[in-house]
Amino acid sequence: MIVRRRYSPPFPALRAAATLAWLAVARLEASSPPAHPEHPAPAATPAAPNAGKTMEHAAAVQAEPAKAQPDEIQSMLKLAAAAVERRDYDAAEIAFRQVIAAPRAPETQVKTALYGLAQLHRRKGEFTKAAAIYERYLKDYAGDERTPDVLLDLGRTLRSLGANKLAITRFYNVLNSTLKLPGEGFDRYQLLAKTAQFEIAETHFQSGDFAEANKFYTRLRLLDLAPVDRARAHFKAGFALRLQGSLEPAVTTLRSYIEQWPEDENVPEARYLLAVTLRDLKRPQDAFAATLDLLRAEKSRIEIDPKRWTYWQRKTGNQLANDFYEAGDIANARAIYGGLLELAPDPIWRLPITYQLGLCDERLGASDRARAQYQAIIDAVGATAAPDFAELATMAKWRIQHMEWRDRTTQQISSFFDSNARKTASITPAAPATHKTSATP
Repeated sequence: MIVRRRYSPPFPALRAAATLAWLAVARLEASSPPAHPEHPAPAATPAAPNAGKTMEHAAAVQAEPAKAQPDEIQSMLKLAAAAVERRDYDAAEIAFRQVIAAPRAPETQVKTALYGLAQLHRRKGEFTKAAAIYERYLKDYAGDERTPDVLLDLGRTLRSLGANKLAITRFYNVLNSTLKLPGEGFDRYQLLAKTAQFEIAETHFQSGDFAEANKFYTRLRLLDLAPVDRARAHFKAGFALRLQGSLEPAVTTLRSYIEQWPEDENVPEARYLLAVTLRDLKRPQDAFAATLDLLRAEKSRIEIDPKRWTYWQRKTGNQLANDFYEAGDIANARAIYGGLLELAPDPIWRLPITYQLGLCDERLGASDRARAQYQAIIDAVGATAAPDFAELATMAKWRIQHMEWRDRTTQQISSFFDSNARKTASITPAAPATHKTSATP
């Protein structure tokens, strides 16, 4: 018995063709009974009188392109999908194109291959190629049940190319196409229509038309969407209002979003936007309160997505604390820096914040506390300072020296004025006594 071993070509470009050939060989072996040693193959029979014509006919049939078998095409589609998943895009493209070019391949499988090829190019970032294939699909299979999906992906592709107006047109086409399709897939088409409205809002947002974006996001909040989509629409409506310059409505919308969707993933960013919007409205105490709310968020919420929360906590705290410091509001700046200090234990985060605390204590006149902050930096860095912290340690030492010089200078000036005051008091003559005169009657 001969054991066939499956051949694995060394190059991805040949893998798809080799697999198709192997499938054909396997099918041929399965359809032919295996030779048995006890039953040898029959001897060749004499040729018939019209054997020449028969052979000519067989050769002609063999010369014709073989009709692709549905199961072979399906195997190629599975191969292409597996190649896409493992990011072997060259092999996937070859497999898709072989299905498309297969003689008399079933239309359903050709459409699947064409759509898959477009998605492949879009996934690779080849948006021009993807758009061309989507357009070909819409032209060749007008009114197909997959039309809304193709239009949706085409709109996203055009948006990636910067053609926002064309993208919005395609998204509106999704809405129109869902009205013309049969009612069996009503729920799916309804979902596609809602998704298209969301994409219209996103496209307006990305193109800078924040008024239109806010209008669409506000409409989406009223639709029967999944909670996560309603929450996102609520958040983006507030974001669009801020970018539009409507700061008071933005504050109202962001606050209502935070109250209504406290567990949503965009809450940390919304708190940042709320804090900076309040700052821009010249409401420093409200901005300070919003910043502290972000820094003091419940641990259970932070644990859901610690990286996102930490990013926005640090960004908000740093930005607002620096703004307060520059504006001379040292007490609020120090309070925020103190909250930032507790966000992470690593020195690369804590030591710069400790330095800022020292500067705040200096400005507040708390010299001993400031000196303790600077000394903590020097002690943490140690004698052999790492390159990342060497400059910070040098700055801390200089601040301590500056504070000592300032204290000595202040003491000398005070002593000078005290001694002059004593000398002046010792040489100053006594004031003449005053005599009261009695009032005349």
